[in-house]
Amino acid sequence: MTLESLRNDIDALDDQLLTLLNQRMELVKKVGEFKRTTNTVIYRPEREKQILDRLNSQNIGLLNRSAIEAIFLEIFAVSRNLELPERVAFLGPEGSFTHQAAESRFGAMSAYVALPTIRSVFESVETGRVRFGVIPIENNQEGVVSEAIDLLLEKDLRIAAEAHLSVHFTFATKAENLADITHIYSKDIAFRQCSRFLSDSFDGLQAEMVPVESTSKAAKLAAQDPNTAALCSHIAAKLFDVPIFFDNIENTNLNRTRFLILAKDFENQPSGHDKTTLIARLPNTDSPGVLAEFLQEFNARGINLTKIESRPLRDGATFRYWFLLECEGHASDPELQDILNHHSAEVKLLGSYVRVS
Repeated sequence: MTLESLRNDIDALDDQLLTLLNQRMELVKKVGEFKRTTNTVIYRPEREKQILDRLNSQNIGLLNRSAIEAIFLEIFAVSRNLELPERVAFLGPEGSFTHQAAESRFGAMSAYVALPTIRSVFESVETGRVRFGVIPIENNQEGVVSEAIDLLLEKDLRIAAEAHLSVHFTFATKAENLADITHIYSKDIAFRQCSRFLSDSFDGLQAEMVPVESTSKAAKLAAQDPNTAALCSHIAAKLFDVPIFFDNIENTNLNRTRFLILAKDFENQPSGHDKTTLIARLPNTDSPGVLAEFLQEFNARGINLTKIESRPLRDGATFRYWFLLECEGHASDPELQDILNHHSAEVKLLGSYVRVS
């Protein structure tokens, strides 16, 4: 066995993979034609989960679940674009972590629209300019994104899916040596979250830390001057063609952000591993026990509540609140359906979708 023979074997397998992928896309094309005639939704997260679970259960090779998901999520995205190209809006700019989260679900081939505010993403989905919108909802270090939660009450959109993204920073530069770098660009929060790397790598050097409005802007600036660098996302370094000098330079690898994928008139079928998000505007919350009695209904039915977030009603009254709740299960489950029917006037269903473990 020689290196050349191994490479020939890999080439032969690549040829087979290409043939099989094209065969899959032919079937996808037929599925797309069927869906268009029946006006069926193209994006089906619960179906994708079923495929990934099946593949993972029969996997006996070197690929782990994360590798299988990375490969097949891109295949799914290419397939959806063959069925029906979708426009996806996200909180910009290009190269942001929200952009990265969007690509993790919709692939590199989708048509993306970078928008300047969370509200503009909601409105773009609401008016039909895009099919889906991707927004951050919470970070496990910084907490919830209040604007996003308030807009879930204000706008009439549904949650189609969620995505979790581990926040990793790269050090990107065109410089050959660290000593050549005069300026490092990034957001204030990125400098804080990468402080140990900066202290270890630039102790005694004269590089100036320059705050900018986004990590994408940092990568763009670093692309223009070989004596500068950026702390940015991997996708931003790739987008602006800035070589990655170091990867995963953050102080902790536990920093994760959760994103929501928004759509109009969207409904997932049960997957067996679902989460449901609700808005509750309870009457007479000033009266003792109203909220406690409502929450007890979930406990009495064996429904696990995973999140409760209170927000001010802003209706002119003093210190009155509405509540965002998340629980395990699907809205079609009899126990949860019972609560929704009983509180139809006070509770708004935002969506049931595949729960990210």
